[in-house]
Amino acid sequence: MSTEEIRAILTVCLLAAYADGDKHDREREQIRQVAEGLAQDQQINLPGLYQDVLMRRVQLADVLPKLASGEARQLAYEMALCVCEADGQTSPQEQDFLTQLREALDQAPTAFAEQASAVSAAPLDGPVTALPEVAKPGQAVPHPVAVDTLQGTAAQRRPGNLSAADMDRKILNASILNGAIELLPENLSTLAIIPLQMRLVYQVGQSYGYELDSGHIKDLLATLGVGLTSQYLEQAGRRLLSGLLGKGIFGGLGRQAVSSGMSFAATYALGHVANQYYAGGRTLSTQMLRDAYQHVMADGRQLQTQYLPQMQETARGLNTAKIMQMVRGG
Repeated sequence: MSTEEIRAILTVCLLAAYADGDKHDREREQIRQVAEGLAQDQQINLPGLYQDVLMRRVQLADVLPKLASGEARQLAYEMALCVCEADGQTSPQEQDFLTQLREALDQAPTAFAEQASAVSAAPLDGPVTALPEVAKPGQAVPHPVAVDTLQGTAAQRRPGNLSAADMDRKILNASILNGAIELLPENLSTLAIIPLQMRLVYQVGQSYGYELDSGHIKDLLATLGVGLTSQYLEQAGRRLLSGLLGKGIFGGLGRQAVSSGMSFAATYALGHVANQYYAGGRTLSTQMLRDAYQHVMADGRQLQTQYLPQMQETARGLNTAKIMQMVRGG
C-alpha cells in the first residue's frame, strides 16, 4: 500500500471521527494527542492531516481519488466504520457519512457492518476470557507500586469477592488477551479491544458490589483520559503505519511489541486503577485517578515485552469467530 493511500485512509478516519460535529473538547484533545503520537512518519504527517480536517480544509471528495487500490478502499471503509462504532453508538450524521463513503468507494453491503455493531454493543456482563490462566494460584503476579500508594487515600476500603492475587491474575489475563487481539490483522479485532476493556472494568466494580452501566464506565475512562474513538484511532493507526493492519499476524517481533504493547498496557492500567477506585469506595479525585493511570501505563509498557510470548501464543488460537463469541459473552 502506498504512502498516499495510507494518508488518505487516515484522513477518512479523521473525517469519520468528526462526522457528527458534536465532539466534546476533551475528545478533540485526545484525538489531537493521537495525531501527534503517531507522527513518526514525516511523509504521512498525521498532525497536518488532523489540522486539515479540523479546519475543514479537506473534504471527503478530495480524498477518495487517492484510494487507488481495492485493498485501500475496503480498509478505508472498514476503519471509518469502526471509528464511528467505537463509542458504542452511531449517530444519524455518522450513518449518513458512512453511507456516502460506502457508495463513493463502491463497497457492497457486507456482514462487516453488522459484526462491528455487535462488537461495539457487546454486553458488559459476559466473561472476559475463557483462555488458560497465564499465572497459576500461588505464583507471583506483577502489581504496580503506583496503585499501592493510593490505598491510604480512601476513607474506607470495601470488601471484595476476589483476593488481591486473584484480581491481579484477572487483570493480567485480560491484558494479555487484548495484547494478543491487537496482533490479529482484522479491523474487527481492533474494535473488540474496547468492549473487552469495558467488561473488565465492569467486573472489577462488580467484585466490590457496584452494578455499573456502560455510561458510568465510559465516564470513568474519559476521566482517566481514555477516549473510545481516540483509542481505536491510536490502535488502528499504529498498526496501519507499521504495516500490520490487514496483513499477516506475525510480521516481525519489534513491530508486534510496539503494537500489542499499547493495548496490553492500557488494559493493565485500566484494570488496576479501576480496582483501586472501587476498592476505595470511589473516593479518589480526578487528578489522582489520572496520575495513577499514567503511572500504571508506564508499568504496563515495561511488562509487555515480558509477556509478549504469551500474547503471541494466545493470538495463534484466536480468529474473528472466537473474538465475536467472547465479546458477545459466549
